[in-house]
Amino acid sequence: MTEKIRGSSVLPARRELITLETADGLTLVGELALPPDGDPVATMICLHPLPTHGGMMDSHLFRKAAYRLPALAGIAVLRFNTRGTSSVQGTSGGAFDNAVGERFDVAAAVEYAEFAELPHIWLVGWSFGTDLALMYGLEPAVEGVVLLSPPLRYSAVEHLVDWAASDKSITALVPEHDDYLQPAEARERFAVVPQAEVIGIDGAKHLWVGDSERALDEITRKLAPSVALPLPDTWDGPMQRADTSAYRDRTTAVFRDQPR
Repeated sequence: MTEKIRGSSVLPARRELITLETADGLTLVGELALPPDGDPVATMICLHPLPTHGGMMDSHLFRKAAYRLPALAGIAVLRFNTRGTSSVQGTSGGAFDNAVGERFDVAAAVEYAEFAELPHIWLVGWSFGTDLALMYGLEPAVEGVVLLSPPLRYSAVEHLVDWAASDKSITALVPEHDDYLQPAEARERFAVVPQAEVIGIDGAKHLWVGDSERALDEITRKLAPSVALPLPDTWDGPMQRADTSAYRDRTTAVFRDQPR
């Protein structure tokens, strides 16, 4: 029976809880979702929003990516909680370190994907996660980054210069009504990276509420360019429903101390 894909729809995938071991001795909790059949065409490592303001591996865009993209696009989705971050899956070791110790978290996720022989590794950061991607994502195995609502708060121009020199792909999805960095300013600040693609998302806001499908389409366009877009909004096959009630108060992921 064909059903509408909704926010809580969970499509088939091979899912397993994983742990990541960091070079400074922490254990991070995570999940790997693989296509239900066959090998993935690409790998998406999710770097979540600010944990001190509700960000986690289960922030709504990354939940939906894990629920849908393995089945709809053949993309492997690796999500994890950075140090000190909690979700239903558990709490990662350590404590939030203002984008300093988190360098080891990013490295551990990339290393896991390499050891698992996952193909075409991309980092997909959202808000705080975009800073981590820009600061620590220039690993040899990483093909590029997709940045959702990049605030450019922790990352600096020298990180952008390093990306420019690498010639690796950068795509920034910048909401029209973002609270921290809007499309015109984003184009100016990313101008130091010739290969950077800055896409303004009309009508969208920092948290992407109501615009998840556009974000998932753009992620798929970069990671799995052979997949037809837009992604389907219905599914003819088995489908589960996730209980998202635990996250009703975890949707901010913003910098309340730094208004625009």
